[in-house]
Amino acid sequence: MPESGKVKHYKDLEVWQNGMLVSKAVYRLTARFPTDERFGLTAQMRRAAVSVPSNIAEGQARHGTREFLQFLSHAGGSLAELETQLLLDLGYCRESEIASVASEITEIQKMLAAIRRKLVVFSNH
Repeated sequence: MPESGKVKHYKDLEVWQNGMLVSKAVYRLTARFPTDERFGLTAQMRRAAVSVPSNIAEGQARHGTREFLQFLSHAGGSLAELETQLLLDLGYCRESEIASVASEITEIQKMLAAIRRKLVVFSNH
């Protein structure tokens, strides 16, 4: 977060930056999936991954605390969806690759929870 403590743009949010990194990692992972998964699991995982930073960006850009909380909740739902899809472990990825992305998902989940707590406290003042 910037020194002033006030986020002026969603790109300043570390959680958004991490969401972008996870999205790119998911694209790299799914590029190696079988072609018959292109419109199935590949597309679903990519949509869920991209939905995370997209919802964070949209929520922050609306400038309303309640709306931001709602979009952070959507981002959290997309993370859970993506994690579930990773845990299917159909043998398309190495376990270390799955573990690495799963670890990043856990970190983003923690960050989202912390932001939500701060926003709830802020909105109650």
